[in-house]
Amino acid sequence: MITTPQRYTITAALPYTNGPIHIGHLAGVYVPADIYARFLRMQGNDVAFVCGSDEHGVAIPMKAKKEGITPQQLIDKYHSIIKQSFLDFGVSFDNYSRTSAGIHHETASGFFKKLYEEGKFIEETNQQLYDAEADQFLADRFVTGTCPKCGNEEAYGDQCETCGSSLNATDLINPKSAITGAVPTMKETKHWFLPLDQYENWLKDWILVGHKRDWKVNVYGQVKSWIDDGLRPRAVTRDLDWGIPVPVEGAEGKVLYVWFDAPIGYISSTKEWAAREGKNWEDYWKAKDTKLVHFIGKDNIVFHCVIFPIMLKAEGSYILPENVPANEFLNLEGRKLSTSKNWAVWLHEYLEDFPGQQDVLRYALTANAPETKDNDFTWKDFQARNNNELVAVFGNFINRVVVLTDKYYEGEVPAAGNYSEVDEQTLATLRAYPAVIASSIEKYRFREAQGELMNLARLGNKYLADEEPWKLIKTEGERVKTVMNVALQIASALATLSEPFLPFTSAKLKKILNMEQENATSGTTWNEIETKEILLSPGHRIGKAELLFSKIEDEQIQTQLDKLEATKAANEAENKKVTQQKETATFEDFSKMDLRVGTIIEATKMPKADKLLVLKVNTGLDVRTIVSGIAESFKPEDIIGKKVTVLLNLAPRKLRGVESEGMILMTEDPKGKLVFLNPDVEGVDNGAVIS
Repeated sequence: MITTPQRYTITAALPYTNGPIHIGHLAGVYVPADIYARFLRMQGNDVAFVCGSDEHGVAIPMKAKKEGITPQQLIDKYHSIIKQSFLDFGVSFDNYSRTSAGIHHETASGFFKKLYEEGKFIEETNQQLYDAEADQFLADRFVTGTCPKCGNEEAYGDQCETCGSSLNATDLINPKSAITGAVPTMKETKHWFLPLDQYENWLKDWILVGHKRDWKVNVYGQVKSWIDDGLRPRAVTRDLDWGIPVPVEGAEGKVLYVWFDAPIGYISSTKEWAAREGKNWEDYWKAKDTKLVHFIGKDNIVFHCVIFPIMLKAEGSYILPENVPANEFLNLEGRKLSTSKNWAVWLHEYLEDFPGQQDVLRYALTANAPETKDNDFTWKDFQARNNNELVAVFGNFINRVVVLTDKYYEGEVPAAGNYSEVDEQTLATLRAYPAVIASSIEKYRFREAQGELMNLARLGNKYLADEEPWKLIKTEGERVKTVMNVALQIASALATLSEPFLPFTSAKLKKILNMEQENATSGTTWNEIETKEILLSPGHRIGKAELLFSKIEDEQIQTQLDKLEATKAANEAENKKVTQQKETATFEDFSKMDLRVGTIIEATKMPKADKLLVLKVNTGLDVRTIVSGIAESFKPEDIIGKKVTVLLNLAPRKLRGVESEGMILMTEDPKGKLVFLNPDVEGVDNGAVIS
């Protein structure tokens, strides 16, 4: 598989500097992006692989206040941790920048000013949520409330992390201030909006027609849903004192919306790299023969497939993404990863607990990558992947080959004699693997590609097991030379083909095989494995055997499980704390609520919504539709006939196009599981008033 080199700009989602990196980030974005970038470089392509810390937005001052430090101290702290973690883990960024850098402020401001001067924005004065106690407008994550799309009661003012919908703060049902907990009021303010609706037809042609076949189904589906819902103008400025100041007159006290400023960070990071390397940054963002690929998680699809492309289209001189291969979410031991609840495996802690075993985590995350659906990481599976695959298959084959070569030939590659049919079939299969692995990588099927790499190691193991050179050496010495020569060719191919997936292992194996020594005759490029008859020439001297992988013991895994168990216990203890009394309600306030006994007579899943059930409830007065966010806790068939407490006179609200005519009252048990406030008492009829 010989291809013509091309120019690629590869971006990985900018990590937010309000916490360290965890395995969900790695599996969703950084490991697949690094595999792709390393592979492309090995093909001789011109690659700019860029990233950087996202250091603006509402969450930064909120987290800084919680930690008792300034926002600048916070971003410096986490930028340092994140950057070092990536370096230690072997993510091969060409440049890792930060959005607090001067070059980024200059680039983002210039981008905004160009669109502003060309009249691409709509300027509007409208009503925004305002916290009178804090004396400030409530942008984005300063507001929480119920998502109008899926019913998640902990949605933020910019996005629901349950269903992935992008929101405006004013969309939330029952909003409250994240600063003081107060119910916000509406107050007039001026902002600049990007009119997404004006680009709707163009977006339909570009994505729904142009990328229907080559974009991942999960990405295409989410974008289509967004477009089908109808696009609306979106504010690109915020009332905040943390961020990049809006660079126009009359915008005092306002900054660029973090999701306007953050993706421009890819451009400023490329500028920073190009200046350092003596390259022209515009080649990587404006040349028509450059391919732009964004690696992100599914919660960022709308920003990279709708908002950022519209920004680039509006500016007019930039290329658009070739692909956006977003992954789904990774869970941990059957639960959703949660940074706020410390339910995560943090990268910097993993590197301390498992020194020198970066590739084991890379391998486990790729083998279980959430490419098409949410997947689960468990420590037992991590251990099994290492012990049963890396150690028992890959490592075992290499150890056998190197030990036997040292024992029989003092470390020299023997010359092959006449090939048997088995030898020829084995070598032919070996030469097919580069194209097979490459094809999977080019389709962003990294789990499949890594599986093929392991199949090559299995091929080597099977070949040695079938040929049994340790038995033949006593009677057929010449035949053993051929067998060991073939096995060494497989080992050499593994050293090269493993580099995108297992870079530390690849480097170690190349050292063992002396593939990087001066004047080495070994083939070290991807394409040579397909075309070169001999990868390790006869007479080439290899080094001594070293273990590529070490067995992970039960005690190591138990330590990690104990750590999670302690986290679970701490969270449950936190949940047991009694919630503080709310502000005093008058009898008149309470008497307004019409609480009744009802029975669920029908329950179905809401299409394309993981959390919502559509219920038909007999209230005694009528049968009404109620949309409830309980689908993750209850199966529809299990709750038919269930008596429930219903708030009847809640104002109707449409959720995903279905009008909900009330609310089912729920609570959580000490373990955080949803339970009904159940009035299931003998003799109580539907419609009975609860007072």
